[in-house]
Formats: sequence, structure tokens, C-alpha cells
Amino acid sequence: MEKLLLEIGTEEIPAGYIEPALKALSAALLKKMDDARISHGNAKTYGTPRRLAIEVSDVAEKQEPVTSEVMGPPERVGFDETGKPTVAAVKFAEKVGIPVSSIRVSETQKGRYLVAVKTEKGLATKTILKSILPEVIDTLPFPKSMKWSDMNILFARPIQTVLALLGKEVVSFSIERLKSGRCAMGHPFMAPGKITIEFPDQYVEALEAVFVFADIEKRKQLILKTVASVAEGLGGRVQPDEDLTDIVTNLVEYPVPIAGSFDTKFLELPKEVLIMAMREHQKYFAVVDDRNQLKPNFIAVNNTRAKDMSLVAKGHERVLRARLEDAMFFYRADLKTDLDQLVDKLKGVLFQAKLGSVYEKIKRVQKLGEFLVEKSGQDESVKLSVSRAAWLCKADLVSRMVVEFPKLQGIMGRVYAKLAGESDPVVTAIEEHYRPVYSGAPLPETKVGSLLAIADKLDSICGCFHAGLIPTGASDPYALRRQGIGIIQIIQKMNFTFSLKEVIEKSVSLFGGADILKIQETAGQIYSFLQDRISHMLADEGFQKDVIAAVISVSVDNIPDLRKRVKALESMKNKPDFEPLAIAFKRAVNILKKADSFQGGEVSVSLFEESCESDLYNACKSVRQKVAVCLAEGNFDRALIEISGLRDVVDAFFDGVMVMAENPDVKNNRLALLSEIAVLFKDIADFSRISV
Repeated sequence: MEKLLLEIGTEEIPAGYIEPALKALSAALLKKMDDARISHGNAKTYGTPRRLAIEVSDVAEKQEPVTSEVMGPPERVGFDETGKPTVAAVKFAEKVGIPVSSIRVSETQKGRYLVAVKTEKGLATKTILKSILPEVIDTLPFPKSMKWSDMNILFARPIQTVLALLGKEVVSFSIERLKSGRCAMGHPFMAPGKITIEFPDQYVEALEAVFVFADIEKRKQLILKTVASVAEGLGGRVQPDEDLTDIVTNLVEYPVPIAGSFDTKFLELPKEVLIMAMREHQKYFAVVDDRNQLKPNFIAVNNTRAKDMSLVAKGHERVLRARLEDAMFFYRADLKTDLDQLVDKLKGVLFQAKLGSVYEKIKRVQKLGEFLVEKSGQDESVKLSVSRAAWLCKADLVSRMVVEFPKLQGIMGRVYAKLAGESDPVVTAIEEHYRPVYSGAPLPETKVGSLLAIADKLDSICGCFHAGLIPTGASDPYALRRQGIGIIQIIQKMNFTFSLKEVIEKSVSLFGGADILKIQETAGQIYSFLQDRISHMLADEGFQKDVIAAVISVSVDNIPDLRKRVKALESMKNKPDFEPLAIAFKRAVNILKKADSFQGGEVSVSLFEESCESDLYNACKSVRQKVAVCLAEGNFDRALIEISGLRDVVDAFFDGVMVMAENPDVKNNRLALLSEIAVLFKDIADFSRISV
């Protein structure tokens, strides 16, 4: 067994390309090795801005042999009456490359036929890799690729070297004019030039000797440790930022943290602005004190150690100062403009070509937000706050600061609203209404922020459906699926019990230009769309698909109750009494479906012929009252327990009578009794969808 090492040395690759490319490299290489029957162990990837590499352990020296059966002519053609092979058998043996004596006879559906067992020996792994490795390199995907010189290959950046070793031996191949070898590039400034790698186990240490930390995780931990040490020397700590750490890790090969400072006058800027200016443009780490307040310091991570690091620090400070001067100018300019004036400017900002301006959107969101307040049973103060927050929630989109730093939308709205003297609920809601900004991100914490977030997202979904901009397959340019999931998560968290169908219809109606039937049709599409989101979310949480389908098919109108119904039904399904009860219910439903003549009706006690009928009737009556109380309290677990108590009387009913009696009145009465059973389940789930 040997180790395989492949390194693609390049010019600097964008930081965001590196880790996805390494995942693709690992997946593609291992698949090709598996397809080629090359046994191997685990793979480990390495990456820097100037190299993508993979090491595969325990690689077999040869392909695994493969055995196959080749069918020949019928036995009667292959052997004569004395059992000697005929010319046909001899030619068959020659064709498959085995001695005629190795041919055997096999019984098939068509009769007895000659069969040759052929074993294909494995080729040397090194030979196979000569074709596999260039294919893997040539097909690596990147967001954007380029050509260079007169070469036809496409790659993220020009390839300069290709290192390919199987043990101590070079796997020789060419990519256009580039030939594979055992050379890798050192650090471009601290150790320029090539180094020779004798065998894969030498790779990491050899690169570290020339100031290249190829192991991404090791490089990341080194950055975290050294940056924290520098921050401690400044009397503070680094503002946690995992995303920035990942970016910086893939911007350098040899991380060298360096501290810098900026004028304290810039601390007048909101904390988020300072962090954004440092983070987005310069990839600097912010430093905070023990009260989590920003210090007038930052930490940059260089890719080299200079002779005079103070000069490097001054360079960073000069660049950041220019950024902060711009930010200060934008901030002070924004403070001179009244928030309501900013709102008026939204008339000139397009929301969507078919849906008008952002100003028109906030007017709809304001009305929908007020409607949500009423339907969720909130008081007048909440209504006033939601209305005001809706009016101001997009004002910062036309501020100088957000135009410069789009990621500050909502945040600057909160800052400016606070400075303008708006109430705390309004201020908080302006920022919260964008939440969740991505899958798994925090949800709004306040009622006002939650209601505004629902109104804003639902307006976007309803508007797009109204305009025919419906997500299809993988295409979802307006992120409607994410917004739908956000709505459901917020409703669940805040325990809002309003009718989902009702608020959807209200939202669609606010776009105007449609009659009631069109509104209901569009609302129905959106309802189904959100129903699908709920179904996927519950499945992702581990709930059984048949349970989800059974509950959702009844109703998704009250989302908090829906979740309770799913949990209760799944819990009940795991109990031993459930299966007989579900079977009995399905039997009742199936009988009712087949009874075309049954038009419904009340149960008549006078038509009972057997005691099992009255027993079932009385039990249903008692259980119905108890279930009604449980449903009113939202206690679905208890409701199902009460229903499960009907098992014995239901079984006795089916054993004791023929439902489809000859007497039509008796038959209809028994069908009405079965209908009573079905009704008990209708507010919880459609049990006919349960797999038992």
C-alpha cells in the first residue's frame, strides 16, 4: 500500500473558491479510483491561495481483478455425441482467451449453454492514475474559470506546477505543456522557487520549512491563536467572526498578524459600521474591551513577515483611515436627512418591475401588519408600533451608508430610528424584520419585529405569485422558499394562532386588480407552497412522512397546533394499540367511500338491532365530548388517548354486524355511525394516510 499525493500549484485563487474546490477534488478523485477498482483508504485535502492538494492513504498497487461469465453456444452445438468439443467450442474458447478445457456448461432458462469464466487481471495503479489524474484536474468546477497563454485548459487561475506522487514514484502525465513531477512552490516572497518532495509523508513539513502552512485547519488555528495574542497585547480581545476567520485563512499561506490603530474620533460611528468597514473591504479583525466596546484598534493578517512591520502597520492604518473618513461623511450626511424624507425617496426605488416601488411595498406591509396584529389578538400599542415600524423599515435603503455597505440594511435603519427618537419597539423591529437572514440564523425576538417580519416576507411571496414569478425546480431568484420557511419558524416561535389562509388572502388582495375568484386561486397556490415548506421542515426534523402527510392533509391553517398534532400522532403511532385502531378507522373510511348511496344523516337509536351498535354509539358520544375539550385546550395527546379507547367497541361492532345490511334504513344508520367515528379524527389527522 502506498500514499497518493496530488498538488495543483497555481497563481492566487480567490479565497471563496478554495474549500469548495477541495471538496470537489476529493469527491471526483475517489469516485474515479472506485470506478477503476483501485482500493484506497481515507483522503485528506490541503489548500492555500496558491495550491490545491489531496493525499489518499493505503492505495493498492494494482486494480482489483474482475471476474465475468461469457455465454457461448448451446451445449448441443459445442460438444458432439461423444462429449468432445466441436469447432464452435474451440472458437469460443479462443475468442474469450481461455483453454477449451476450462469451458463449463450452465443451465439457463433457454437450456444448457457453454459458459466461459473470464478473469481480467488488474493493471498497475500507477498506469491507471496517469489517465485519471489529468481528467480530475480538467473537470474541477469553479464559479469562474479562465484560459491563459495559448493553452486550452480552463481553471480558476493559471496552473504553474503539478506534483503527483504514488509513494516515492512520480505519476507521469501532461496537461497541455505542463508535465507532472515532484516539485512544489515555496512562499512567493519568503522562499521563492521550487522545492522537491521525495514522498507524500514529507509534503506538509517540507512546505512549512518554506513558510507555507498547507493544512487549512492548522493554519486557521494558528491565526486564531496569534490574533488572540496580539489582541491581548492591546488590552482587549478579538470580536468573534468565524466567517472572517475562514476568509483570512484562505487568503494567506504564512499568517503574520499585525496590530494597527485608528483615530478615536471614528468611534463616533456605530459599532456595526466600524466593523463592516474593517471586515468587508480590508479583512481586518476588530478589537473590543471587556465591556464589548470597540477599541480604536484592529488586527490585520499579512501573508509575509516584513523587515519593518511598523511600516506595514502604517500602510494598513492609512488605507483604513480613508475608508473610515468616507463612512463618517456618509453617516453625518444621513443624519441631516429626516427619516420620513428617506421614505419618500423610496418612490423612486424599484421593488420589482411587475410589483412597483419599495414605497408601494411598505404601504402594503403596513396594512398587512395591522391586520396581523388584529388577528393575533395584540393590543393597540402593538398595532401602532407595527404600523410605524412598517413605514420606516425600508428607509435606510436610500441612505448613503447602506448604499456603500448594503449588508448594513436594517442595522442602519435601527441606528437612525433610535437617534430620531422612535420608540424601542419600533427601533428593534426595523432591524429584526429581515430575520432570519439565512437558514439557521436568529429569529426576531419581539412581537412587533415578528409581526413585521411576517408581513414583509408574506408580501414578497404573495407579490411574486400574483405576478406569476413562482419558484420552479432549483430556480428561486427571489428566495421565496427561504422567506416561507422564515414565516413558519416565526409563527411557531411566537405561537401565533391566526388563520394562515386568511392572512394570505388579505395579503393577495392588497395588490388589487383581481376579482375574488382570482384572489382565492392565487391564495390557494401560496397556501400549497407554504404547506410544502412545512412538510419539508417537519421531515428534516425527523418526523415520519406518513404522519406529516396525515396531519397536513387535514389543515395547516394553525401552525402551532399543526406541530402539536404531528408530535401527538407520532407518539401514539409508536404504541401497541395504535395499529388496530388505525386499521379499524381505515376500514370505516373505505366502507363510507364505497357506499355511494349514503348521503349522511343522523344516527337513529331506534334502528339499532344489536347491542354492539348502541355500545359504539354511546362510546362515541362520550368520547366526542372529551375530545372537544382536549382540542379546545390544544391537548392533542390526550385527544388521541381518548379516541384510542374506542378500539374494543369498534372491533366488536365490525365483528357483530354486517354494515351493508339488506334493509336500506339499517344500512344507512350503520354508515352514519361509522361517519361518527371518522368525524372524531378529522380535527387531528387523516388516518387513512398512516402506514400500518
